[in-house]
Amino acid sequence: MDEKFKQRVRERYQQALQRGERFWPDSIYKDLLVSLGLFLLLVGLAMFLGVKPEPKVDPNDTAYVPRPEWYFLFLFEFLKFIPGSLEWVGAIVVPSIGVAALLFLPFIDRNPYRHYSKRVLALTVMGVIVVTIVMLTIMASVPAPAPEQLTIKTMQKLAGLIIPAIALILLFVFSAMAKEPAAQRKVLIVTSVVASLAIIALAVGSAIPLQQNAPPKEEVQIAGSIAEQVAQGEELYALNCVECHGADGDVTVIQGVEGLDGKAVTPISSKDVMYTFTDDTLFNIINDGLSELGMVPFGTANGGELSPGEIEAIVAYMRYTWDDRMELPEDQRVGGIPSLAEGEVPSYEVHIEPLAKRYCVSCHRPGKENNNYLMTTYDEILNTGDDAPNVVAGDPNSILLQVIQGHTVQGVNGEIDVMPPNGKLLKDEYIDMFVRWVMAGMPQTA
Repeated sequence: MDEKFKQRVRERYQQALQRGERFWPDSIYKDLLVSLGLFLLLVGLAMFLGVKPEPKVDPNDTAYVPRPEWYFLFLFEFLKFIPGSLEWVGAIVVPSIGVAALLFLPFIDRNPYRHYSKRVLALTVMGVIVVTIVMLTIMASVPAPAPEQLTIKTMQKLAGLIIPAIALILLFVFSAMAKEPAAQRKVLIVTSVVASLAIIALAVGSAIPLQQNAPPKEEVQIAGSIAEQVAQGEELYALNCVECHGADGDVTVIQGVEGLDGKAVTPISSKDVMYTFTDDTLFNIINDGLSELGMVPFGTANGGELSPGEIEAIVAYMRYTWDDRMELPEDQRVGGIPSLAEGEVPSYEVHIEPLAKRYCVSCHRPGKENNNYLMTTYDEILNTGDDAPNVVAGDPNSILLQVIQGHTVQGVNGEIDVMPPNGKLLKDEYIDMFVRWVMAGMPQTA
């Protein structure tokens, strides 16, 4: 920087002082406006987009793949290209070099000019870095390639590591070698554009097939309120607990369950349980089981199928259903089996589905001994079973109607079918609901 240039800078500085603005209140006012805009943007995002719901953290879920927030996805993807023995280089050394370079940039970059046309090296270097970060984020957002997908893995490594590294080295080399500013500018721009296009092409080209072949994500139902948690717990209780404890939790002797037939149990809906067992106690019993009473553990930590959040939902259902000290507000009650009005025709979606979920699917689902009669969907109720059809529209002698009313039926295999196995019939209003549904032609919708 020669004296003539320094003199021009001083003159511009003095001119800027004459027409400049005050720090208070002018500059502060602008800062406040920008801060308010960012605050409103964050509030809007929180209100209208919210946080993506995920199940409660379960350290025993070995299938769960932890992922960082989106602003760290590029580093998450970058670490895939670093061998395990050198992971510390990608996780610590490279980010530290980047932060240090930004901190010491005023001392490293001695270019006195501010106009973009005279800061080509800085712009091209940052351009390649920004493109690489964006493409790494995109690659991290799609499923990882399988071990046999070597071509895609090579494309990702070229886009995320090799080409950016080569491009940055070439930019610094060309900047040092070029003598003419015009030639230097042209070489740097061409190098950065070619490198950026190659990075984008490889990254997008590898991401598209991975995204197209990705298996559909299973929707996870997250209870957002106590009422929703109770409704979720009702379904889980029906699937996992009704077989032994009954739909109303009042079973005292287990019947019809292999290995536990004749076992005496305390009714879990009784005040002896609801008043003396805390939610933590109920959670631990479901999670860990009671081996001395023949109850297997249901928590994933102990080899079961229920996550902590699902067990909490069952506990909430038990508490708000059987503990008379607890009651949901009227406006928060969801689910349940609707009562039939006088002359109302029951339908599957409104009446039979919740009724079957609560009382039937614990036994009539895949994997249970049920003569292959499943009741988890409308079509299964109508068409499955060794003795199918078990229900015939308008026929009061349909097998299903006979057995739920306590009549014994001999199946095609010669066995006598009794339902339910514990001998306790459904409430009269629910039997009437099934009968009226069949006699009305078994409508699916109201």
